[in-house]
Amino acid sequence: MITELGHFALILALCVAVAQSIIPLIGASRGQAGLMDVGRSAALVHFLLIAVAMGALIHAYVVSDFSVINVAQNSHTDKPLFYKVTGVWGNHEGSMLLWVFMLALCSAAVATFSGNLPPDLRARVLSVQGMISVGFLAFILLTSNPFLRTWPAPENGQGLNPVLQDPGLAFHPPFLYLGYVGFSVAFSFSVAALIEGRVDAAWGRWVRPWSLASWCFLTIGIALGSWWAYYTLGWGGWWFWDPVENASLMPWIVGTALIHSAIVVERRETLRSWTILLAIVTFSLSLVGTFLVRSGVLSSVHAFAVDPRRGAFILGLLVVAIGGSLTLYAVRAPALKGGGLFAPVSREGALLLNNILLATCAATVFLGTLYPLFLDAVNGPKISVGAPFFNRTFVPLMVPVLVAMAVGPLLAWKRGDLLAAMQRLWVAFAAAVILVLAVLYATTGGPVMAILGLGLALWTALGVLAEWAERVKLFRVTPAQSWKRAVHLPRAAMGMTLAHLGIAITVAGISAQAFQQEFLGMVNVGTNFPLAGYMLHLDKVERVQGPNYVADQASVEVWKDGRLVATQHPQRRYFKLQDQTTGETAIRTGLVSDLYLALGDPDDSGAWTVRAYWKPMVSWIWLGGLVMAFGGMVSLSDRRWRVGVATKRHAALPQLAAGE
Repeated sequence: MITELGHFALILALCVAVAQSIIPLIGASRGQAGLMDVGRSAALVHFLLIAVAMGALIHAYVVSDFSVINVAQNSHTDKPLFYKVTGVWGNHEGSMLLWVFMLALCSAAVATFSGNLPPDLRARVLSVQGMISVGFLAFILLTSNPFLRTWPAPENGQGLNPVLQDPGLAFHPPFLYLGYVGFSVAFSFSVAALIEGRVDAAWGRWVRPWSLASWCFLTIGIALGSWWAYYTLGWGGWWFWDPVENASLMPWIVGTALIHSAIVVERRETLRSWTILLAIVTFSLSLVGTFLVRSGVLSSVHAFAVDPRRGAFILGLLVVAIGGSLTLYAVRAPALKGGGLFAPVSREGALLLNNILLATCAATVFLGTLYPLFLDAVNGPKISVGAPFFNRTFVPLMVPVLVAMAVGPLLAWKRGDLLAAMQRLWVAFAAAVILVLAVLYATTGGPVMAILGLGLALWTALGVLAEWAERVKLFRVTPAQSWKRAVHLPRAAMGMTLAHLGIAITVAGISAQAFQQEFLGMVNVGTNFPLAGYMLHLDKVERVQGPNYVADQASVEVWKDGRLVATQHPQRRYFKLQDQTTGETAIRTGLVSDLYLALGDPDDSGAWTVRAYWKPMVSWIWLGGLVMAFGGMVSLSDRRWRVGVATKRHAALPQLAAGE
């Protein structure tokens, strides 16, 4: 009964989404307040209905209702309760329901917190949100219904893929989807602005917090996925340039450009047309990522769908959403004339350079990801585009981004002084040069590009701190006065400083991986093997019982300078239900380095395959991601996003000619 209730709620949600798509749009075109207000009510009702459907599916998993096909294929009575719940989105149908739940949540948030929006703009935004919901709800109900029944019901389920039974991956999809779907709000604002034919500083102020919140969630989602790959898969890496990884990276890159471009719209009322385009492209790339993962064109632990109908349906959604919005942009964008002029050397110029470089980075990733798939689709030669291509194209493009990140905030709006800005960065430059020379000397000329990466990370970090020091007048006034200025800095400025520092921290962690040391070999119980100044001793391997698996667990003693510093326990787990073996790494984590151990198969003599890594500063990769996301959240807490918007009605641009 509860399952049928969830199914019926989805059908009702589709009907409400249709009403949300049409009625507010008609009301906005006619100036009828009553029809425009339907958008807010419909968005809230729509969210409640999707929440009922989501709750019904979770209930089916918790009580192990194997008459539901989705539950039978992805759950089991012996599975821990936590993974029963998170298994809801560990499959195609459930993950798409999570997608529309997040989409409904965003629409409800716009309806709830949009009191400062002009009623006509709010109505159009909610209408576009409703249109997106219609497309995905139709996709679920027609091709990916999670509530289908089977009879007779099996006695037990097939269980969740063991690789997905992990806390990191359990939280990864919700954060990732909040980022993906959150950008739909910026997309809806942009389409609404194109329909109205007007946009100004107030529009930039409304769009920026939604974009920033989405960017924060997407940052956390990507970091969780990377962290999961690092400690779960056992190969010691954290990023493989896999197409599914790239699918999340592309909207993150363009979303970063969107946030910076929105700043220019807010402060200078220029780059308006460009910002609209970035918002459209960001959400379009989120949809492309959905197509890659859900259409079956990829073989991956993330890629659940193999039904060609689903791929065709999603491709149709892409054509309508992306093609329609870009067509509207082509028709209406000429009316969105640029605002104030600015010199190339200025804060606006630096942000525009940032935008161009980031857009080029995203285009590079897009080309490298989709070109092999395009060739395969037209029966061309099968090629593989991997890390070498991206390292040689993407990385050089990011270098000027990091250089500009330190210089740009020190430039004035409209017209800046590049020489004066560089003079304020002489300490950062000197420190970066000293670091590069010192590491070159210590490593006898060891990996030059990685050493330059460390120097660039230090340059960026010190440049960001130099800008902060300028704001608080450090060493130019008394410490008490500097502290007072620091406390009263706008939170948006504090958030920018933290986010940029987070990027520098991540770059340092990535660069340091060139210095990692590795051991791979067969090790007998009771023998030692060295790694990076440590002596590791394989003490024993024993069989242990888990909740739904059995495991071979090694005990590896870690010795340094004759002293036992740790005992690590990597595992090799066997899941009987799925007849699948996975690895569980053991990692001794620290800010300076990680000691990473993975246990492999035994041989006929009783020796075990052991893979061990010493990875310097690897935790900085995810620490930087957390600092970035925290900086974004600090910026979101700025009171400017909560007050003052209502007082500035966005000014109309020249009216469009009839028929345009």
